[in-house]
Amino acid sequence: MPRLPLLCVAFLVACCLPASGADRPPNILMIISDDHAWTDYGFMGSKEVSTPHLDRLAAESRVFPRGYDTNSLCSPSLASILTGRHVHRHGVTGNDPTVPAVPGKPAAKQKSAAFLAGREKLVQLFEQSPHLPRLLAERGYVSLQTGKWWMGDYSRGGFTEGMSKGGRHGDEGLDIGRKTLAPLTDFIGRAKKEGKPFFAWYAPMMPHDPHTPPERLLAKYRGKAPTIQAARYLAMVEWFDETIGAVRSHLEQEGLTQDTIIVYISDNGWIPRADKPLVDMERSKMSPFDGGVRSPILVSWPGHIKPTVVNEVASAVDIMPTLLKLAGARVPADGDGLDLLDDAALRARPFVPGQNSTHDIVEIGKPASSLRYRWLVAGDLKLIVSSGLNEATEPPRLFDLKADPAERHDLAAARPEDVKRLTALLDGWWNGR
Repeated sequence: MPRLPLLCVAFLVACCLPASGADRPPNILMIISDDHAWTDYGFMGSKEVSTPHLDRLAAESRVFPRGYDTNSLCSPSLASILTGRHVHRHGVTGNDPTVPAVPGKPAAKQKSAAFLAGREKLVQLFEQSPHLPRLLAERGYVSLQTGKWWMGDYSRGGFTEGMSKGGRHGDEGLDIGRKTLAPLTDFIGRAKKEGKPFFAWYAPMMPHDPHTPPERLLAKYRGKAPTIQAARYLAMVEWFDETIGAVRSHLEQEGLTQDTIIVYISDNGWIPRADKPLVDMERSKMSPFDGGVRSPILVSWPGHIKPTVVNEVASAVDIMPTLLKLAGARVPADGDGLDLLDDAALRARPFVPGQNSTHDIVEIGKPASSLRYRWLVAGDLKLIVSSGLNEATEPPRLFDLKADPAERHDLAAARPEDVKRLTALLDGWWNGR
């Protein structure tokens, strides 16, 4: 057998070795909280809840206090984060397909053949969009799914590993954070040992109900929060924050802090009801108000991204192109987002839009059928327009978010020209048909 020239041998060895230093893409840890109000963070000004680990992350991040999800339901919102597309484009317009109830057996509905067939149709629709893990895999990444997951088996989102096997919320994946962090920390350790960049999706069902925090945390808020429901929710927020501290500690122990991008967002908001352990759906989850759709966005990469606070409005669809660009991966040309590090592009963007839809999808594949509201934020103004399809038609509402962050004073009647102008922008984005 002829001997290869020394230069060829060196070339082959270099190609087979793991990338290192400047040639190796950064690791990515994506943290997504679940049903978490945009106000409930220390770094956002809250005096009611303790979030020291998120506060530390914010201090090390490019912070977007005016971040927005695309929808105030978890499944559509998560799909937008993963695809970089707005809801009417990726088609996941609700949490569940609409199917007939099983008389006398409410739980049986989700096990019915019609429900399972509907979910399969929805997953197939989701698979038609680009997925962040698949695009990162082209760059050599391994990826892990944990926590909330609606789109069938984890592999159907392009992850190379995962916890969820196809259950509605994420089945075994929902153990992450609440019961264990081992699948996540073990994955990080293996990726390091194998010399591969990783993408980890950490989306625990926290502070999402059931609100069952450890008593040591609940005791801090019992008697201080206005209701026991609020106390349990706030204790869940702190419990979630503790898990972030544990994961970051593991990254430090592995010597990966400087090599890892951390991105944070919540999937949608939550305001506890005072009378029962449920959510105020009029103002938060399921609603078009900021209580449902606003979330701070954090992007951290020590030594590479300068910590700062950015006042421009940002969107969940911006996360995908930002990460792909940082990883040196292919960025789809037809995505809906911007690079969160591009100040000029953020300043030039005229508005950030979103929509709200029914919990159960009226007709899969027809986004307008489930539409409840469209909305946009342009500067300090926010316009909310009802579709009139799934409830009575409501007049447009206009709010000045700087003067009225709780959206209590509708300015539509007093500022008709602004309503007309912003409605034209909204229709240009998507007319709801």
